[in-house]
Amino acid sequence: MKTLTQWFDLYGQSHQNKTNIIIHKIAVPIIYLSVIGFIYSIPGLIGDVILSLSIAVAMMFYFKLNKRLGLYMCIYTLLSFLIIKNTMPYTLEVSITMFIIAWVFQFVGHKIEGKKPSFFDDLSFLLIGPAWVFKDLFKLK
Repeated sequence: MKTLTQWFDLYGQSHQNKTNIIIHKIAVPIIYLSVIGFIYSIPGLIGDVILSLSIAVAMMFYFKLNKRLGLYMCIYTLLSFLIIKNTMPYTLEVSITMFIIAWVFQFVGHKIEGKKPSFFDDLSFLLIGPAWVFKDLFKLK
């Protein structure tokens, strides 16, 4: 398994342009929030199980890379969940809208960058993106 630094270095290769970086720092947290919203929208026990398992797998990935990263991503995930649960009416519709708009902006950012998104090479980058966005805030390397 790659180290956190290796993941960040690889992800950073397709995120050098200042405009693309700004777009990602806004769009990636929105996408993360919207994915939690999608899963939260699945009714009943099935939705609860899928949400719990998804979060557990993501947190295991983050904690395995770095304990501080795992802690910070747990906090961000909890905050995202609380935002969705307590302030977001029409969760599914709002999540879909946020997801689509944020991805459009990300693809625009990559067009400006002139490089394809990292997850085209490895789906793990879908989890690295949120960590990379917060790396400076959390002082992660």
